[in-house]
Amino acid sequence: MRHFVLPDCQIRPGDNTDFLERIGTYIVEKQPEVIVNLGDFADMPSLSSYDQGKKSFEGRRYVNDVQATRDAMDRLLKPLRDHNHRQRKNGKKLYKPRMVLTYGNHCDRITRAINSDPKLDGTLDLSDLGYEAAGWETHPFLEVAIVDGIAYSHFFVTGVAGRPASTAAAQLNKKHQSCIAGHQQGRQVATAYRADGKRITSIIAGSCYEHDEDYMGPQGNNHWRGCIMLNEVNDGEFDEMFISLDYLKRKYGTN
Repeated sequence: MRHFVLPDCQIRPGDNTDFLERIGTYIVEKQPEVIVNLGDFADMPSLSSYDQGKKSFEGRRYVNDVQATRDAMDRLLKPLRDHNHRQRKNGKKLYKPRMVLTYGNHCDRITRAINSDPKLDGTLDLSDLGYEAAGWETHPFLEVAIVDGIAYSHFFVTGVAGRPASTAAAQLNKKHQSCIAGHQQGRQVATAYRADGKRITSIIAGSCYEHDEDYMGPQGNNHWRGCIMLNEVNDGEFDEMFISLDYLKRKYGTN
């Protein structure tokens, strides 16, 4: 059993999404049984509360955020859809992985906007992003999805204040189970063993995009960017393999 894990892509209008088609090509080539999207596939800058009133906020539109997200998802899934079209045409077996998505806090900006302004109820909706229509089994923000003994969530809270775990070790110490989260840029791994000898692993990896974040500055943007393949998945145990976006660009070209 293999799980392919897609960390935060934070798609915004105008972003180059070539990397998503490369990821999709890799998925079809390896054909993992499960694909997990850790959330924040969409950035939703039009609903950001952090820079309202600033010059950088001018021109942002909800409809543009939604369209950029849907277009990006189409690029990610295009290799899979093209593959299955060829298989169907030739009477061969289709590739149908289980696709699991945990909503992130950026996607959840839609829910928060509705709660803050109830008249938006019925005008804005999470379904606008098209995840379910694209075939994803979705889980609400911070709901934990358990797949083959591995806990997945956009992030895992570590205290009563609901703050995300800051390190993979802290995440492991609080959850006592193999768990994988996004949300935080870069990559961290921590391992431990249960009393019965089974290995448990905690991973935080929240950056699968090529753009830089202005708020992080020149030094803060030097983090790792990529995806994860979990090989030999069995009751929470696995062998993790990190796949950088740079590697995918070299493997499949720049177009």
